[in-house]
Amino acid sequence: MKNYNKLLFLSLVFYAVMAVSAAVVLKAQRDEKGKFYRVEINRILAELENSMDTAENKMSGNANIEEGFGDTKMTEVSEILKVINMREYQEVRSVTYLSAQDTDKAAVTDFYSGTDDMQSIIYPLYQNNSSGILSDAGFGEGTPLSSASGGEQIMGYLRFDYQRAAPDRQYFILIEGVLLLMELFLLGVLIYLKHHLIQPFHRMQDMTYELAKGNLQGDVKADRNKYFGKFLWGLSELKDALRVSRKRELELQREKKLLLLSLSHDIKTPLSMIKLYAKVLEDDIYQTVDERRSAYRQIGEKAAQIENFVGEIVRASREDIIQIEVVKGEFYLRELVRWVEAVYGEKCALRKCVLTVGTYQNRIFQGDLNRLMEVFENLFENAFKYGDCREIQISFYEEDYCQLIRVFNTGEPVAEKEFVHLFDSFFRGGNTRGQQGNGLGLYICREIMHKMDGEIFATCEDDGMAFVVVLPL
Repeated sequence: MKNYNKLLFLSLVFYAVMAVSAAVVLKAQRDEKGKFYRVEINRILAELENSMDTAENKMSGNANIEEGFGDTKMTEVSEILKVINMREYQEVRSVTYLSAQDTDKAAVTDFYSGTDDMQSIIYPLYQNNSSGILSDAGFGEGTPLSSASGGEQIMGYLRFDYQRAAPDRQYFILIEGVLLLMELFLLGVLIYLKHHLIQPFHRMQDMTYELAKGNLQGDVKADRNKYFGKFLWGLSELKDALRVSRKRELELQREKKLLLLSLSHDIKTPLSMIKLYAKVLEDDIYQTVDERRSAYRQIGEKAAQIENFVGEIVRASREDIIQIEVVKGEFYLRELVRWVEAVYGEKCALRKCVLTVGTYQNRIFQGDLNRLMEVFENLFENAFKYGDCREIQISFYEEDYCQLIRVFNTGEPVAEKEFVHLFDSFFRGGNTRGQQGNGLGLYICREIMHKMDGEIFATCEDDGMAFVVVLPL
């Protein structure tokens, strides 16, 4: 859980780094773009200069044009500014001209006041008497009016109104807002996973550890978690089943011990009689033949009693090995086949074993589907353990009002002398090849099928074994 909390903290750190990085990058871009208005001003000045040169060349041949920089020049600059298409510029919105000879106080005040919603910068406009070239020395850039050379005269002033930074600010807010929403979404997902997956799973660690140690006391707390609700319910059922199984095992062991103690005590009586008759015969106490025959007969009878007691011990050790409960219900054959394909299709593929399922009619049967699945589990596990894992075939056919399901696996079959004991408890054939097992799988299969009014039998074939499950229709 601590590592997961570190993950939450790292997500916040990652968001902070990304937000700061975005702010730094956007600020750098803004500073870079902030100088773009100067480029546009230079373009406007260049366009104005070219227009003025053209205008003066046209007027140079007209003798009637008055020399000087009065209203005529102001009119020319104003007219040229009207021709300039300000839509071509992104930041500079307008250009206003003020003639140097303009003495109107209101006009001068309006010119230098500018506009409230935009920034302004003023450039002096010089006229060179010899060449007629405009100078773009910026009044607002730190170049004083006195810096003009002796051959230049002030023609007027240009005020450039521009607007910037507002779009960048909106862009910055948008980027930071998107990053914040992404971080909130990520935190929401992580917190959701913590409360609905990580914490329930963390609580289950102790539960599984207790089960592994054999601690079956206590109940599994119910949880409405949609991810682990069924798992916890199944774990609770498993715990109850293990508890019942342990209780049953303890009772069975106690009964067997009581039986063994009782039979051991019963064996002592005939055994002591045999020892007594054997001692009498050894000491030659009986003189007549009839007495000796009676002693021999008593020894035989007592030996028969001991043999019966031993048979009861053997029978008690073989019977009621496991308690099998079958819940009668109804199921379709398709449910069983789909379960086999889903569970053992992948396992056969991992073992590179070919699984072939034949055609069948989807009939309905009465019985316990879960127990029938357990039968097929044992058959498939036996096929994996004792077969060669080349091929497993499942075929279906009907005979004598019964549904027969044949499960065939390739491999070495059991010997003929061992075949009759195949379904006995604790029996393991000679083809086990050191595989682990207790010899109860097929015994359990037979017990389940008998309780479902069915049957199971086996056949030995040339290249493998076949087990046939019989279900009544």
